[in-house]
Amino acid sequence: MIQYGLQHSFYKYRWSYNAWNHGDEATASKHRRLVCCRRDSAAFQAVVFSAQEEFVLTIGSDPLLWKGGAMRTVRCEVETAAPCRIEVKLIGLMEDDDRSLQADVLLEERHVKVPKRRLQAVWIELHADEAAAPGAYQGAVRFYTRTLFEDEVLDATLTFELTIRDHVLPAPQDHAFYLDLWQHNCNIARKYDAAYWSEEHFAVLDSYLHSLGQLGQKAVSVVVSEEPWSGQRTFLDAEPSDLNEYSIVPVVKRKDGSFHYDFSHLDRYVEMAERHGIREEIEVFGLVNIWRQDEAGYGALVEGFPDAIRVRYYDEAERRYAFIRSRQELAAYIQALEAHFLAKGWMDRVRVVADEPDDIALFKERMDCLRAIAPSFAYKAAINHAEFIGEQIEGLVDYVPILNCAAAEYEQLEQMRPFVKGKLAYYVCCAPELPNTFLCSPSIESRIIPWLAEQLGLDGFLRWNYTVWPDHPLERLSYRPSSWKAGDTNFVYPGRMGRPMLSLRYKWLQRGIRDYEYMQQLKAAGKGEQVQRLLEQVFRFKHPAELSPAANKRADELYSLQPDAYDRLYDL
Repeated sequence: MIQYGLQHSFYKYRWSYNAWNHGDEATASKHRRLVCCRRDSAAFQAVVFSAQEEFVLTIGSDPLLWKGGAMRTVRCEVETAAPCRIEVKLIGLMEDDDRSLQADVLLEERHVKVPKRRLQAVWIELHADEAAAPGAYQGAVRFYTRTLFEDEVLDATLTFELTIRDHVLPAPQDHAFYLDLWQHNCNIARKYDAAYWSEEHFAVLDSYLHSLGQLGQKAVSVVVSEEPWSGQRTFLDAEPSDLNEYSIVPVVKRKDGSFHYDFSHLDRYVEMAERHGIREEIEVFGLVNIWRQDEAGYGALVEGFPDAIRVRYYDEAERRYAFIRSRQELAAYIQALEAHFLAKGWMDRVRVVADEPDDIALFKERMDCLRAIAPSFAYKAAINHAEFIGEQIEGLVDYVPILNCAAAEYEQLEQMRPFVKGKLAYYVCCAPELPNTFLCSPSIESRIIPWLAEQLGLDGFLRWNYTVWPDHPLERLSYRPSSWKAGDTNFVYPGRMGRPMLSLRYKWLQRGIRDYEYMQQLKAAGKGEQVQRLLEQVFRFKHPAELSPAANKRADELYSLQPDAYDRLYDL
């Protein structure tokens, strides 16, 4: 017997040796009520399970005979009268650090073999554009079965109702929420065996920028020197992965001794991002706070310079590659970057990024040096101590404290807001443990990210990890688990045909961002008090300091883990 059911979009299936699901509870619900705005979507999951037999589940209409011979085939079909585009994806399992399998990746495959006693989930999303007529619409999820050349038999019909509200959410490029997911483009190239900055590489990047644009991404990341993160120090790992990031700007030393800087790749990437609505910020990595590991060879190359900027060039006279080691030549390169951004009219969008500076005196020295060389640059820092804001470092415009800091030092941040000239957002990375977006994190925590920004009065969210995959992420995502929990390094996976495969965590974050945009509309319509009351209901902490790991609070002591509690936003 095969069982069928419907689940909330935030349902998260986990398979392990000691936690397999008989399916009775998971498949109990046969109907779901959904709601969305226009230029929005509503999603849910269909789940299929059998304790007695393995079977093939397909979401396509192609003829399908299982390659291993006679096996029962189940076909899932979705139908609705709603004026929506229907998206249906099989949900794949990814291995977590503890070897359990967690539902996460939205697969490109149209069918999958399902072992007995393992539940298979299907992602179903109904996309309503801005022209969709408001109203209540009925829909059905039908499952047909057959073996080999038998005629299909309708085995189950599950139903749903979608209510489309009159509200129209803003297009992603017009989102108020400030989303900054860093791009690691050399890692993307390696997963597709594409030469860096080749036509093949840019074709792939176009697809990845599209996926970022659909989230409302605000910043495009460009690396302008070699190894600003020193390969994430993977050389310290027993089994290192290639996480190296290289400059997007080729440099040539001509035979007459002059330097030529090729900004064509940088320009092309920035302009490509603009076409996907990513046009508020150009974040520049590789000019300040370069990660060092001197004993391993990842030190400074320019004597007397306070930072470890590494600029590679091709020497036409010597016919070899070398690195800039002269302070004067390094300054000329930085000034050429400044002049190019000014000439393009982009300087007001440029932010030179410092990733987690920890020595204020040294950071000030580096900033003073750079500002003397190129005074037009503005800076952004991901910080882990609020005191950086209090220092009022000249040129530092945007501040992004880690959540630990934003929580534990909330009063200090509030006092220092008048000194922040630009954005004040927050970030999570390998810490804190909660809320976070790891494979093992409760599904609702990805949705919470924008809600928390609203509750704390912050502008948005930053994370380092859109595509920082280990070498073979689809085979083993877990990497450096003592520091990085599985999922810490990515929101998407490298799919075939140069396109990313999205994850449940991507979809859940997108839902949270759309919630945030709807909150802004409600507040503008005079419903700010209702929004605040709902925030006070879903968040259970009395003071932001309780979010700090030092408070030793469980997730359910800090916020509701029930998706329905957040869905109440659409009843306001």
